[in-house]
This record gives sequence, C-alpha cells and structure tokens, in this order.
Amino acid sequence: MMVPVRCFTCGKVIAEKYEEYLARVNKKEDPEKVMNELGIEKYCCRRTIFSHVDLIDEIMKYNV
Repeated sequence: MMVPVRCFTCGKVIAEKYEEYLARVNKKEDPEKVMNELGIEKYCCRRTIFSHVDLIDEIMKYNV
C-alpha cells in the first residue's frame, strides 16, 4: 500500500522521507546510514520505514 504518513507508534511524519530513502537504498547505500542522515532516529520510525512493502502496483491490476 502507500507509505504511512506518520509513524504508527510516535506519530512523527515519515512519509516525506520515504522517497529519498528508497532512492538511496536502491543505489546500494547502507540503510542504517541513510536513516541516520535523514533524521529517522527512533526505532519505531525505522521499523515503519524499513518494513514497508509497496503493493500499490500489484493492487492496481485488479478492477472492482
């Protein structure tokens, strides 16, 4: 699905950082270093970003 706008646990806005995180990780940068540089410090925010699975392209194949 779409990336959560806020962290489920603490409520910090994290969606604005997901695009840059994904682009940098796809360029083979270390995810831990990228999160540190983006200011994602709390483990709950890291978990939300790290464990997100982008399924919107899969869902769009089906018509309702």
